[in-house]
Amino acid sequence: MKMEEQKEILQLQLLEQNLQNLALQKQSFQLEIAETENAIRELKKLKDEEVFKIVSNLMIKAEKNEVIPELEKKQEILNLRVKAIEKQEEELRQKLFKLREELVKKLKK
Repeated sequence: MKMEEQKEILQLQLLEQNLQNLALQKQSFQLEIAETENAIRELKKLKDEEVFKIVSNLMIKAEKNEVIPELEKKQEILNLRVKAIEKQEEELRQKLFKLREELVKKLKK
């Protein structure tokens, strides 16, 4: 196997690893989105206007009508992050596919 082919195999492995890392990040954000959606839903059910939120390591009393918009904004940001990751994933998949095809052609020769 030529040195160039070995470099391409290493590059292929690196791209696959990057793709896995993106998948883990995406999964983490999706979990956080689900938790945020659940919190919003539960807050909307509450009759009481006083709730508590965690800031750093402190639990602070807050108004329900202030916390819900904060959570909705957080949810919006998380959704944007997931979309950005999905775009990166697609670009990496395309690079990976192209590199894999080129490498297979070279190895068949």
